[in-house]
Amino acid sequence: MTAVRRAAPVLVAALLLLVCAGPAGATGYRYWSFWERTGDHWTYATQGPASVRPDDGTVQGFRFTVGADAADAGRPRGTADFDTICADTPAKSGAKRVALVLDFGTSADAPSGETPPQRRAVCARVPSDASSADALAAVAGPLRYDTNALLCAIAGYPHKGCGEQVSTDREPTSAAPESGSAESSASSESSESDSGPSLGLPIGVGVVALLAGAAIWQSRRRRDASG
Repeated sequence: MTAVRRAAPVLVAALLLLVCAGPAGATGYRYWSFWERTGDHWTYATQGPASVRPDDGTVQGFRFTVGADAADAGRPRGTADFDTICADTPAKSGAKRVALVLDFGTSADAPSGETPPQRRAVCARVPSDASSADALAAVAGPLRYDTNALLCAIAGYPHKGCGEQVSTDREPTSAAPESGSAESSASSESSESDSGPSLGLPIGVGVVALLAGAAIWQSRRRRDASG
């Protein structure tokens, strides 16, 4: 029992470490996220704009945002209706129309010294085999890409930087979707599913269990030796 008493301060210290340890500082990336409109809500694109060949009547969105992953990225805001965006762009043989929502994000997401332009919605009429990147280039140049073909700027924004890592230890800056919409529900579900126990919890429990086991083993060894 002497070994257990000696180990007690260490166990207490480990427990205090477990209780006091907070979650590690979160990091994300500042980048242009790519979205596809499905019904009345946005879906994070699983392919890059250069790989997607949209059909006539497609609605797609680009949002400049800061986030760690797809669940954390801000969705494009505002009207996203094909008939409204492409009302003045008639169909043409051999071509297709793609409605694009360009959301330049918020001031909080903007690189230092830059101001995000106003959100805009444009209709691109491009050849029938054009990619989403082609449609974007037709109506929102100049575009800027890095050496890995990552989209860095739309309509010249931002002027510099590309996918840089930034801290996300702040309040969310993406605008909340309309109340009662599918987007609002999906956002709420995502927030709930992403919130889980800190990694410090299982690590701390493991440390305490290891120390307790060592103390018990040491106690038995002393008892056997004395017997």
